[in-house]
Amino acid sequence: MHYYQFNIGDYQSHTSHLSEIEDLIYRRLLDWYYLHEIPIPLDEAEVSRQIRMRSHTESIAIVLQEYFERTDDGWIHHRANKEIAKAGDKSEKASASAKVRWGKKDANALPTQSESNATHNTLHITQDTEHKTQKKATVVATPVGVSDSVWQEFKSLRKAKKAPITQRAIDALTNEASKAGWTLEKALEECIVRGWQAFKADWVVKPNPADNIRLTLAASNEPDPALLKIKQDEKITRPPTPEERAILNAYRRKA
Repeated sequence: MHYYQFNIGDYQSHTSHLSEIEDLIYRRLLDWYYLHEIPIPLDEAEVSRQIRMRSHTESIAIVLQEYFERTDDGWIHHRANKEIAKAGDKSEKASASAKVRWGKKDANALPTQSESNATHNTLHITQDTEHKTQKKATVVATPVGVSDSVWQEFKSLRKAKKAPITQRAIDALTNEASKAGWTLEKALEECIVRGWQAFKADWVVKPNPADNIRLTLAASNEPDPALLKIKQDEKITRPPTPEERAILNAYRRKA
């Protein structure tokens, strides 16, 4: 398919939580899927090459996991498959109808422009933003270290967003939580509070201003004043002379 109608409202209602990179990835994956009408390859490196985003394999994996379903043949999109099938059926019916009409007419006559267009695919395809059906999602057990209450709340959040929980999604969350120095449970709690169905370390980890100061301030060549004071004190301190020691002993005996 070389054309499909893009429904802006439908798309935004299901993708408003995506980052700029994830949004671009999803658009390119959909374009590739409609254009080739075959499953997206399982090889993430090949996928990133096909959509010209080689440096964003982790984000590609997140988008595939959320909006597509993994099969032995590759990643598929159920709604896109339905629309592609509809377009094929309409095109075949239009072509058959045109052949029947022209079979009854003069074989030497030429079809009008409108009749000629009957054999073309004119079906308006609504932009597909439907998530994968949850009936086919694999049940994932409560991860180790995550309380049942937090897990149930996170499951409810994902269900409300029509995003099934898979092991791949949990692995991605665990990896991002580790990058942020967080436990998986803390990351899930953050998702629940903020209404996120996914988690990225750079959403919560902020740069330390002190690091910038240490990196930008030039090293001083001046000696440390505290170190100079210590060295001066060492010069003043010395063992008593025999005369001074005798005087001190005499004072001790009188005491």
